[in-house]
Amino acid sequence: MTPSDAPQSRWSDLDRPPLNVPALRRGLLRPGSLWTALDVVGSTGSTNTDLAARAAGLAEGTVLVAEEQTAGRGRLERTWTAPARSGLFFSVYLTPGDVPAERWGWLPLLTGVAAATGLARAAGVDMALKWPNDLLVTVGGEERKTGGILAERAGDGVVIGIGLNVSLRADELPAPTAASLALAGAVSTDRETLLRGVLRSLEHWYGLWRDADGDAGASGVQEAYAAGCATLGKAVRAQLPGDRTLTGEAVAVDGDGRLVLATDGGLREPVSAGDIVHLRGAAGGLT
Repeated sequence: MTPSDAPQSRWSDLDRPPLNVPALRRGLLRPGSLWTALDVVGSTGSTNTDLAARAAGLAEGTVLVAEEQTAGRGRLERTWTAPARSGLFFSVYLTPGDVPAERWGWLPLLTGVAAATGLARAAGVDMALKWPNDLLVTVGGEERKTGGILAERAGDGVVIGIGLNVSLRADELPAPTAASLALAGAVSTDRETLLRGVLRSLEHWYGLWRDADGDAGASGVQEAYAAGCATLGKAVRAQLPGDRTLTGEAVAVDGDGRLVLATDGGLREPVSAGDIVHLRGAAGGLT
C-alpha cells in the first residue's frame, strides 16, 4: 500500500467516507500554488512527528493527512485522539526562510486565522480563536473546543499540525468542553471541502504574512487574529511555566503574538507561553 492509499476496507461508517486523494491533489496541487505534495495515510501516530522526521528532504508546501491518529499531540504534550475519519488530522511543512526567525512565532496564530476563516466559509459555522492555538465553536450557548494547532521547528522550516473534530457525535466527545462542527450545526461536514477550504485560506494568509516580511501588523494578520480571538476582553487565568499563575483581563495580542493581561495591580503583563483558562463572566462559562 502506498502512503496515499487510505484503506477502503475500514469504511464501516457510511457517514465517514475516506478522503478522495486524487480529487484533493487535483484541487490543491496547482501550478504556482504553495502546496506541492499531498499524501493521505490510513493511520499513524502523529502527522507532525512523521513530517518532522522527514523535514530534511521535504519541499515547502508538503501536506500529510491521516484518516486516523493514534498518538496525536497538542500543546503541553496533551494527546489528541478521535475515531477514524471523524475529523481532519493533518500537518503542513513551511519554510519561511526569508522571514526573520524571531517572527516565526506568528505562524500558529496565523494558522488559527486561516483555519477559522476557511472553516467559516466551508462549513458555515462561526469560529473563534482561543489564544494561542485553539479553535472554538458555540454549542448550546457555550464556547467549546473543536480543534487545535501545534507548530514545531523542523529542519529549515516549521511543521504545523491541525486537528479538527468534524463529525464527532456527543457520545464520542473526549471531554464535556469539546465539540465538533456537526454539533455546532455545520452546513457541510464533507472533509474534502473543509480541507480544501483550510489549505486555500492558509495559502492566502501565509502569502500576505511572507510578503510583509513576517510583519503581523503590516500583513493584517495581527488585526484579523484580534478580531476573531474569544480570549480578548475576558477575565483569564494564565498558568505559566514554573508553576506560576497570573490572573487578569486579556486586553491585547501584541506585535510579537503575546497575550497582554491587565492585572489587578494596574500592570500590563505579556504572556508568551502558558495555558489560558477563560474564567466565568458575562461572556459565558469556562473554556
